[in-house]
Amino acid sequence: MKKDSLFTAFAVPTYEQWRAAAEKSLKGASFDAKLLTKTYEGITLQPIYRKEDTEKLPQMDELPGMAPFVRGTKAIEEKPTQSWHISQEIVANTAEAFNTAALHDLARGQTMVNIVLDQAALRGLDPDEANSEEVGHRGLSLFCKKDVDAALQGIDLEKVPLYVEAGALGLPVVTLFLAHFEATGKDLSKLRGCIGQDPFAILLAEGRLPYSLETSYDAMAHTTRWASKHAPELKTILVGAQAYQNAGGNAVTELAYSLSAGVEFIQALLARGLSIDEIAPRIQFSYAIGSDVFMEIAKLRAAKMLWSTIITSYGGSVESQKMTIHARTSAWTKTILDPYVNLLRSTTEAFSAVLGGVDSLHVSAFDEAIRPANEFSRRIARNTQIILEQEAHLAKVVDPAGGSWYVEWLTDALAQKAWELFLQTEEKGGLLDSLKASLPQNLIEQLAQTKSASIEQRKVRIVGSNMYANVQESVPQQETLPAIQKDRINEVKSHRAGQDHDSLSKALENLAASSDDLMPAAIEAALAGATLGDLFKVVRKSDQTETVIAPLRFHRAAESFEALRKHSAMHLEKTGSRPAVFLANMGPVSKHKARADFSAEFFAVGGFSVIREHHFQTPEEAAQSAVESGAAITVICSDDASYPAIVPPLAQAIKQANPQMLVLLAGLPEAEQLASYQAAGVEDCIHVRTNCYQMLRNLQERIGVIS
Repeated sequence: MKKDSLFTAFAVPTYEQWRAAAEKSLKGASFDAKLLTKTYEGITLQPIYRKEDTEKLPQMDELPGMAPFVRGTKAIEEKPTQSWHISQEIVANTAEAFNTAALHDLARGQTMVNIVLDQAALRGLDPDEANSEEVGHRGLSLFCKKDVDAALQGIDLEKVPLYVEAGALGLPVVTLFLAHFEATGKDLSKLRGCIGQDPFAILLAEGRLPYSLETSYDAMAHTTRWASKHAPELKTILVGAQAYQNAGGNAVTELAYSLSAGVEFIQALLARGLSIDEIAPRIQFSYAIGSDVFMEIAKLRAAKMLWSTIITSYGGSVESQKMTIHARTSAWTKTILDPYVNLLRSTTEAFSAVLGGVDSLHVSAFDEAIRPANEFSRRIARNTQIILEQEAHLAKVVDPAGGSWYVEWLTDALAQKAWELFLQTEEKGGLLDSLKASLPQNLIEQLAQTKSASIEQRKVRIVGSNMYANVQESVPQQETLPAIQKDRINEVKSHRAGQDHDSLSKALENLAASSDDLMPAAIEAALAGATLGDLFKVVRKSDQTETVIAPLRFHRAAESFEALRKHSAMHLEKTGSRPAVFLANMGPVSKHKARADFSAEFFAVGGFSVIREHHFQTPEEAAQSAVESGAAITVICSDDASYPAIVPPLAQAIKQANPQMLVLLAGLPEAEQLASYQAAGVEDCIHVRTNCYQMLRNLQERIGVIS
């Protein structure tokens, strides 16, 4: 058969014909209820997509490397040998520890240095000005150029790009890194990556800045103007969207609010005399990647399309329309319980990130929610990316998701939803005004509550947490980075004692007197020994105007069930046994097994010990065994037809022998039948529509597990 005659013997069915066949196979069940899927983004997914669903979409005519860059910023003919940077976060609190880990990981596949700073550095505080929990608790402690020298010793920044989230007033952090680079005699034009300032990220996390955003924007303008002239490959502005997902938001909120932040930055810098073609290439976006594979792919593709549209409206060049994206796998999806499952979660999330077209990526260590990553967990996370690149060959394909009718349709649908929310935010005065009015916070909290309800009812499954729990598992030991503030204070004192105070004072005076271009004077001050705190005080000037909003509430999806398990573990430690549930399995296996299996799993996710060794023929022997078991709860398991004869005498017998024992029924009888069971002593029912978390928490409270 000739190639062009394949399938010509078969007519292409219409959608209506396909739907008629599908409805017939459902045998009367609702097509919409069974085959349509509603997402948290308010998008209804169809069971099948066809060519006609995408024929009118404008991006279908575009090639990779062409505006609006839905299909990526790299053209096909570029044939990249690596389409993204492996940018694993290295969490160490001393420069020496960081350097050791960085050199080790760079020699084993990492391609970008990703530095996580501690809270003191992000706030522009020297170690002797900060609280003990701010110094080295969650990241690298830096206060002077020597720290940067030690952290980057042996790392050639002409060859290895850099990624640093520099806080709300990033100029002092940028200065220390530039002073290091200049002191090494390297070519600044070859400095690549991002040392990015993002005031909104700090506001969303903490709810407060001790200065106005105008001061932050002034600093942003200085670093951006300098970089556009001297280090054109360096990004100085960071738009972080991770907070929205980690607070329970959806892809629409992540896109809309990140775009609004980007516009706010553009407006601020245009007002300070920069051009759009100076600003836009200096901006890097950062997204969290969740577990909905295709939604995350569509999110990244939609982000590039919408950003190109925005920059076009400002008159930006085609090159300026290209969005640079860093991503990290989601913190929201990671669990403390059954943590090795996080390996699988991170793999699917990384897959989405790569297919969506990120420029750099951090894959979470499987124990991220428990402790700082060690060499083993860092290696596994890093190798996840290397496998995707070198074994799955994803780097060899430009826009592998492109052309999929489903992905293209979803990209467009998501872009429309995000654009609508973006415009609403702009109509309210922009992101800052919206945050001051708590509009994003309230919307994201509503979304988080909706997600939590689905998780609590187990409509959304978290393997190892609210489904398929291993009650006997041993969770990896929690660890923290060692306390270092005392040592760091001594190092600050030693550093200051060794400085030429006259030269330093003069350099800081020159910096304070600078107006049009702070960066040369700032770099000179850092080379003269100025600390992060010194630079911060000069850049902040006398601004005492606080910026205050309601912060987002960051949490993880599994936290509620983890709390149940923790209470049960504490009960075990206190009493020597877990809270116990007795299953009164009535009749032959065929009658009780399905509900006994359901009940055992239902209670396991709360850390209960389930007793189900026997099945019984009479209510009397079941009641006797239940009371003798010592359990605080009995669940009656059988089929609906058997319940009328079994439940009343069994419940009454248990209550007569032990009035404190709680009696539950597996299943959901009709209201009249349930009333008769409750009159006999049944407390409640458990079934697939039960809010599992609320039920288990209530039971833990009633039997004294939660005091």
